[in-house]
Amino acid sequence: MLKKRKIKMMLLTVPGLCLIALFVFVPLVNGTRIAFYNWNGYGKTMRFVGLDNFIELFRDARIGRTTINTLIYGIGSCVLQNILGLAAAMFVNKKFPGRNAIRAILYMPIMISGFVMGQVMRYMFVYDNGVMNDILYYLFGMEKINWLDNAWVGVTIITLINSWQYLGLCMLIYLAGLQSVSPTYLEAAAIDGAKPHQVFFNVTLPLLIPSITTAVITNLIGGLKLYEMVVGLTSGGPNRMSASLSQYIQILYFDDERAGYAAAVGIFQFVLIMILAMPLNKYLKSREIEA
Repeated sequence: MLKKRKIKMMLLTVPGLCLIALFVFVPLVNGTRIAFYNWNGYGKTMRFVGLDNFIELFRDARIGRTTINTLIYGIGSCVLQNILGLAAAMFVNKKFPGRNAIRAILYMPIMISGFVMGQVMRYMFVYDNGVMNDILYYLFGMEKINWLDNAWVGVTIITLINSWQYLGLCMLIYLAGLQSVSPTYLEAAAIDGAKPHQVFFNVTLPLLIPSITTAVITNLIGGLKLYEMVVGLTSGGPNRMSASLSQYIQILYFDDERAGYAAAVGIFQFVLIMILAMPLNKYLKSREIEA
């Protein structure tokens, strides 16, 4: 009887496994195959070039810049999202009037697509009639600033806005973790004379490691794959200097018609994410304790 139930449960996973194979495994295999060819992405002619596309990764000056941008988007957003998300979770975990409304307000930005958010924020920072420049000029009498003309400023703005937009996701993860912490541990620490910051660092934080693992890995991978926000806010400009690896792949494939090299960059991005995410996930898992 138990064996039949296990078989039925396994059969329920088949549709999900088929979807994973169709939308993850097949594209990964096909993308790897394309990376060994010189192809424009549209025609029927594909010329085998072996490792040439991967060798070009070391010659392409833009790879270095887009990789740095991607690391800033990924690591920078991850750090900010987790710090602010944990702070927000600890705040809304307290009982006070209107806390559910604050939770909803903090979570609301995540329901807007990254591209739309980027477009909205673009109107905040454009040179002519931008909200930020209007504030500087009309309220403070300062000269207008061409915010998006500087690539590093654009990268910083994208990182900050992306962190704010997905802060709500971290908040929910940490809120669930905080509510799973037994009050007994906190009361015992208080009885022993522990101060609030000592309770947080020695009791609460260690018990939140599973939530930290989930939030950190999820946001790190999401930031390293950042695409819509970059396209909506700066379009990779100026001169592709604020582009992420995801957008650079799109530019190579559709604008430059270099599908083979775009696939090689995609594999490079995949390996980069694996190198960063897997050891970090293993380390955080090793720090988990049983409550």
